[in-house]
Amino acid sequence: MTWRMIVKAISFAAVVLFATFTEATIVTDWNDAALAEVRAGRLGPPIVARALAIAHTCMYDAWAAYDQYAVSTTDLGGTRRRPPGERNDVNKAEAISFAAYRCLVNLFADRILFPATGADAAARLVAVMHSHLYDPANVSTDITTPAGIGNVAAQAVIDARSGDGSNQYGDLHPGAYSDYTGYTPSNAPMAYCTPLMSVCEPLDIDAQKRWQPLIGPPPEGGSGPTQTFIAPHWEKVTPFALISAKQFNNIVPRPDIIKNPDHYEQNVDEILQYSAALNADSKLIVEYWADGPASELPPGHWGLFAQSVSQRDQHTIDQDVKMFFAMHNASFDAGIVAWYFKRTHDGVRPITAIRYLKQGQTVLAWGGPGRPTESIPGEKWMPYNPGSNLTPAFPGYISGHSTFSSASATVLKLFTGRDDFGFATEIPPNFGRVEPGIPAVPTTISFATFSEAAQQAGLSRLYGGIHFSDDNTIGQVVGALIGQQAWNKAQTYFNGTASQ
Repeated sequence: MTWRMIVKAISFAAVVLFATFTEATIVTDWNDAALAEVRAGRLGPPIVARALAIAHTCMYDAWAAYDQYAVSTTDLGGTRRRPPGERNDVNKAEAISFAAYRCLVNLFADRILFPATGADAAARLVAVMHSHLYDPANVSTDITTPAGIGNVAAQAVIDARSGDGSNQYGDLHPGAYSDYTGYTPSNAPMAYCTPLMSVCEPLDIDAQKRWQPLIGPPPEGGSGPTQTFIAPHWEKVTPFALISAKQFNNIVPRPDIIKNPDHYEQNVDEILQYSAALNADSKLIVEYWADGPASELPPGHWGLFAQSVSQRDQHTIDQDVKMFFAMHNASFDAGIVAWYFKRTHDGVRPITAIRYLKQGQTVLAWGGPGRPTESIPGEKWMPYNPGSNLTPAFPGYISGHSTFSSASATVLKLFTGRDDFGFATEIPPNFGRVEPGIPAVPTTISFATFSEAAQQAGLSRLYGGIHFSDDNTIGQVVGALIGQQAWNKAQTYFNGTASQ
């Protein structure tokens, strides 16, 4: 038996998730490979969720040929099914590997779509195949062989997803995943400003309750980049289990912050209170869950959690292929729903609301990197958020962190049959990217349950000043419903009752 030290990375600073001697399955190995491409590719959250769902659908569909009952998503008649004598882990691992490789090459290594990163992605994926002693040049479509099963299953999924509304190939509008619906923000971009700057440009806010793109910090002698709404067309993407991106309209109200002036002020004051109360513990929570560029983003963060479940429970290949398939497709659907509401309501972020409402006033809040809680000009307030973008490049309502996390946590609860997680990870000193000394000493973050992890993911965005409360609470509710629906759909594939 081959044993390996499993060291997983969480987010940009590569926090060790845990280290122990354990045997990984081929599924977690390829999940690792997918997450490496997510970090390098720097795609937006719903695009990452789709990519991980497709990768694990390819793996699942290849595996299904070696199961007695399961049907693949593109071969519901089960015509690829292999005889009982071939249903062993060696064949499953090979079929899964070829499927994963073909899918990930399509998603991340297309040199036309990704001229700057495609070649490096291709080299990394070839290296993964070689590490498992497979030949990536084997393009056989002979379904009597594991490689052929993997190649055929992957191509079928790729073909099925080619016109799903994501604009992966830039055929609906130039540029991979670019918007083809003509979204235009209601506000002009906000100039970069922090409490540490002596002079900032005047505010230019026409629609105080709508999202405003931000201009990043200017490089020396130039101007900073301006945000563009990432994937405003995402409601048009074909989902996994959803009836429609709009199916939760009856339970998702208008954002609380736009209902009346009192609510607007209450929400602003609440975020200012979170800002003023920031301490080393809450700052670390923000940093841990930030999932900005060059990280796994929320869908991938939960992929790491799923790996820890696999190792904790000593999963087989069969268990892992099902768990990751169900969870990542739930996350995929969560992105479609969250981005539908983001586009529909165009919800304001706290940075616009606070600066608009408190301009000309002094507020008690975090004073910026290296500063304590102190009195600062309201129009200079800033979130506690790692990276150059003070808030993400899309509207606030509903929270993607909350929706992705709740959907993923729900599937993990259903798959394992309980909410118990028992996860702990040690964060090294100076992990934080906003300020030094966060944490000052090695600090353990732990979650007793999946629910606790999902709730903290949402709460972290309030601590950081990224979201308002109902962005989180509604996202948590809707995410749980999405997770349950995706789980129910996945069962029909597992037991062979799925239909077109």
